[in-house]
Amino acid sequence: MSSDVILRMRGITKTFPGVAALQDVNLEVRRGEIHAICGENGAGKSTLMKVLSGVYPHGSYSGEIEFDGEPCHFGGIRDSERRGIVIIHQELALIPHMSIAENIFLGNERVHRGLIDWNRTNAEAGALLRRVGLRDNPVTPAMDLGVGKQQLVEIAKALSKEVRLLILDEPTAALNESDSRHLLDLLLEFRERGITCVIISHKLNEIEAVADTTTILRDGRTIETLDMRGKDVSEDRIISGMVGRDLSHRFPPHTSVVGEEALRIEDWTVHSPTQHGRTIVDRANLSVRRGEIVGLAGLMGAGRTELAMSVFGRSYGTGITGQVYKDGVPVQLRTVGDAIAHGIAYATEDRKRYGLNLIEDIQRNVSGAALSLLAKGGWVDDNREFQVAEEYRHSLNIKAPGVGAVTGTLSGGNQQKVVLAKWIFTNPDVLILDEPTRGIDIGAKYEIYTIINRLADEGKAILVISSELPELLGICDRIYALSAGRVTGELSRADATPERLMQLMTSLKERS
Repeated sequence: MSSDVILRMRGITKTFPGVAALQDVNLEVRRGEIHAICGENGAGKSTLMKVLSGVYPHGSYSGEIEFDGEPCHFGGIRDSERRGIVIIHQELALIPHMSIAENIFLGNERVHRGLIDWNRTNAEAGALLRRVGLRDNPVTPAMDLGVGKQQLVEIAKALSKEVRLLILDEPTAALNESDSRHLLDLLLEFRERGITCVIISHKLNEIEAVADTTTILRDGRTIETLDMRGKDVSEDRIISGMVGRDLSHRFPPHTSVVGEEALRIEDWTVHSPTQHGRTIVDRANLSVRRGEIVGLAGLMGAGRTELAMSVFGRSYGTGITGQVYKDGVPVQLRTVGDAIAHGIAYATEDRKRYGLNLIEDIQRNVSGAALSLLAKGGWVDDNREFQVAEEYRHSLNIKAPGVGAVTGTLSGGNQQKVVLAKWIFTNPDVLILDEPTRGIDIGAKYEIYTIINRLADEGKAILVISSELPELLGICDRIYALSAGRVTGELSRADATPERLMQLMTSLKERS
């Protein structure tokens, strides 16, 4: 790996109305290295990369960019791509109904005499797919691919543009362990080929595995750049730089005071709405008591989200059988409205698509699930709505100029707090939290855990679905394991270990 610098960013400052997103940020990236950028949500990581890639054009920020020894003034993404700088955003940009090949060469079509050369398009797409380890037919619609394969198609698309500096923003956030490992191995291959990579990630174990250098941002400023081969570099060292304080205890201490049973599910079975005859949840049984935090563990495809959504007003599935009990009484939850009326709330794992209206302000998002509580004579009381949103902004420490701020402009951690505020406002007895800390940084996670503990202390029954076993082990009183739609076991906090949970998560039969 060469030690010469391919990228220099000096004194980068970027402001938005009322917010200084970047303040005199400096970054140096060596040729052919994997350079990680870490920081809490809102630290400025994505903003810095959008400056570099031309999403925020020259003139909208101050400072200097030098690439391969030459000053750069990018007016847009095409300008940066012409220099070989390609960014892959966290929200993938494939067109679902177009083929893999069409997506790869969109805006960069293979043309012969004014017409698209489909033979060349598909042949070159196939070659690029092989380079990223995909064997799918190039004519396959993008909508037929899983998220992991879609991420690889995005990388193939970058390779088609003769990429020299590849920027990946949270590339493994939505991937399972196997797909994540494959993608990280691919980055290591790129390093051997001389392609420079900049990766933004909250997964510190992945950064330790592949990064040569890590730059830490905090509050829009450069804190330090670490040589990952140094003996004093550790996850704790990175975390300390990110949050400005020691977080040796990543989970706030908590002792639950468990009360009466709030929710019980018996023999719950759900079938796929798209694949006839396929059982997604198979005779599942679980319960949650007031004041208790219960975890639901399972590998990708185990049926965790489907179970939660089917209970929450049958918002997923068909041929649903079984019984839900609320406070020991059987209830029928045929709609989302029924579930809310019975004191059950569900915070989705996909906050951007289903949990929030990103073009609306905080105030309207907070009130969205319980407008009836703010209505007078059929009209929403705007003053009361404002007061409620402000109360949650302060109590949940939502970092925003005010409740009139557009939700889509907030960091991931603050968006997650708005999701929680929205459902807490419905005054539920049972709160189902699906991946409540996905895609947010370590400091924001700690705040979310504190909020969860506080809700449990108020007597609410909490069911947490998470792909992160340390998270479940750190905050839950009991944990159920789900495998292929079946509850394969239940462990208390005292008995739960990663090894025992993984055994249950990979088992196909129930264990006592």
